[in-house]
Amino acid sequence: MCRPAPLEDAVTSDGESQVDTDREPDAVRAAVEGELRLMDPAVRSSRAEVVRLLDPEFTEVGASGRRHTYAEMIAELHDHPGSSVDGPVYEPSDITGVLLAPNLVHLTYETLFDGRRALRSSLWRKQDDHTGWRMYYHQGTPTS
Repeated sequence: MCRPAPLEDAVTSDGESQVDTDREPDAVRAAVEGELRLMDPAVRSSRAEVVRLLDPEFTEVGASGRRHTYAEMIAELHDHPGSSVDGPVYEPSDITGVLLAPNLVHLTYETLFDGRRALRSSLWRKQDDHTGWRMYYHQGTPTS
């Protein structure tokens, strides 16, 4: 069983960093760190951690095509795949991030989970220094 790699370990097979932090290193780094935390089963199973990392206006379009709201994710994430410390976990790769506007970062990457691959995209926004960076939107699309 693999755990999501820490940010400093997020590298491609040729040893290059998977994280493009050229445009705004601190903002992109914070978004990637949050994204990786949300793949950690210990975080996914902690309501307090999920509340801290998801924006109150969060929306997700899952791989199934179903739309998930903030309230649904807070209530259900501990039961979603990847939330059990004894089960399969998300393995991210090829993470890139771009600052789209002040306090708005777009991340794209691929995951492998229990033999299935998905392309993923998320938006992270920072409304103030107190709450920090939070995931505002996420979409996963199955791929072969």
